[in-house]
Amino acid sequence: MTDSQFIDAALRNWTTNVDRTTKFFESLSEEGLQARVAPGKNRLLYIWGHLAAVNDALIPLLDFGRRLHPELDDIFLKNADGAVENPFSVEDLRHIWRKTNEVLQAGFAELTPAEWLQRHTSVSEADFQREPHRNRFNVLLGRTGHIAYHLGQVMLTRQAD
Repeated sequence: MTDSQFIDAALRNWTTNVDRTTKFFESLSEEGLQARVAPGKNRLLYIWGHLAAVNDALIPLLDFGRRLHPELDDIFLKNADGAVENPFSVEDLRHIWRKTNEVLQAGFAELTPAEWLQRHTSVSEADFQREPHRNRFNVLLGRTGHIAYHLGQVMLTRQAD
C-alpha cells in the first residue's frame, strides 16, 4: 500500500464516522436529544456538543486556521453535562457541527501525503524530532476513534425496534 492509499483509507473512515454521527444526531428531535446514555450520564445533546468542540479544536491543531467556536469548550469540554448553562439551540449545534466538518474536510483535501506526516501544532520541533509519531495523520486516527467511541455510546440509547 502506498502512503496515499493509507491516507485515503483513514479519510474514508473519518468521513464514514462523521456521516453516521451526523445522521444519528440530526434524526433526533429536541426531546430525543435530552435522552441520557444511561441514568445519571451525559445527554445526547451534550455528547454532540462535545464532539463539535473537539472537532473545532482540530482546525488549529492541524494548522487549518483559527477555531470557529472556542466558546464551546466551557460547556462541552471543561465542565460536566449541565454544570454550565448551554446557550446553543439544536439548530446552532447542527450548524456548528456541519460547518466545522466542512472546514476540516477542505483542509484534509489540501494536504499531501508528506504534509500528513508533519507535526501538529501542539508539538514543538524538538519534541517532534524525538517523537515523529506526533503528526497530523496520528491525530486524524485518534480523533476518528474518538468519534467512533461516542457514536457507539449514543447508539445505546436506540430503542429496539
